[in-house]
Amino acid sequence: MQFEFATAPRIIFGPNSSKDIPDLAATLGTSVCLVIGSSSKRVQWAIDGLKNKGLTPHIISISGEPNVETISQNAVAARQAGCDVVVAVGGGSVLDAGKALAALLTNHADLLDYLEVIGKGQPLTQIPVPLIAVPTTSGTGSEVTSNAVILSPQHGVKVSMRSSEMIPNIAVVDPELTKDMPPSLTAATGMDALTQLMEAFVSNKANPMTDALCREGMLRAARSLHVAYDDGSNSSAREDMALASLFSGIALSNAKLGAVHGFAAPLGGEFKAPHGAVCAALLPSVMEININALRKREPKSPSLDAYTETAVILTGNVNATPEDGIKWVRELCTDMRIPTLKDMGVETTHFSDLADKAAAASSMKGNPVLLSKTELTGILTLAL
Repeated sequence: MQFEFATAPRIIFGPNSSKDIPDLAATLGTSVCLVIGSSSKRVQWAIDGLKNKGLTPHIISISGEPNVETISQNAVAARQAGCDVVVAVGGGSVLDAGKALAALLTNHADLLDYLEVIGKGQPLTQIPVPLIAVPTTSGTGSEVTSNAVILSPQHGVKVSMRSSEMIPNIAVVDPELTKDMPPSLTAATGMDALTQLMEAFVSNKANPMTDALCREGMLRAARSLHVAYDDGSNSSAREDMALASLFSGIALSNAKLGAVHGFAAPLGGEFKAPHGAVCAALLPSVMEININALRKREPKSPSLDAYTETAVILTGNVNATPEDGIKWVRELCTDMRIPTLKDMGVETTHFSDLADKAAAASSMKGNPVLLSKTELTGILTLAL
């Protein structure tokens, strides 16, 4: 057995832990680039805190998915502002933008030179500036991952800028910051976290350390996602989901993902739908196709046992089968009103192109079994 394991050097978890961000930023630099979402009002507390510390920030607002042009332009602006530390406060898109900007502040080549699939995938030559990542949603685990997902409208796909040096220096996970998420966002981000935990658990790159995190994360998500969806003010549920998201980010960085995220990249690039909702719409179909393919071609694969254990964790039934896990996920998606691929605008005419792009996606490398194009299009058929 051989594996490597890496995560953020420092993780700070707990209610109201975000109040320490100005002090933390002051230890890392003198000129702060603050990356936020579309509304500055939601993070006024961070702006005020940094100003009170004498760190009036250069603010970059990310609306929607970070794309190649937006990141490139803002990197130039942040360099001109002399920023030497980045604080990113927001959802997965904001954190991804923060990671990319921290890297581009010291690595000045064209962004495409660093992007996978559509670019050259070149390694960083300089260490990024220090980064503090502060999630306000519970889903992507981006606060502890080594990649930034960036949309290329020109290519109609989301791809990654990736380096172990891009893992944030400090992850501050404050469950209180997630309490104002509406039910639809709670559902989408929560399903993203659950998907990441499940894909990392059955991945062909899983290891004992990621397995432990996935088991704990799935248990917490199984008991608390629906609760958080029904009652966003439930502190225990929000804490569980914040931990599930955190664990999912650590797990996926060290064990890779699978076909759900392989499809999520091209689907997210071509159709306007939340990443987590896309993952949720695909998850039960990917489970079904993967399980059938493993039984036919690799019946002794440990991933089959992992699917069974996943079902036991999700359902709480020690006698659960992989099919029981599929049923549980489908029912959860229905209860939380997750849209189907058809609702997102996907049609059968898109299947062939989407299957080809998914097969080429970096996330597909962790899928527990190599899927044929027929099986890939079968996933889309089931998910439609």
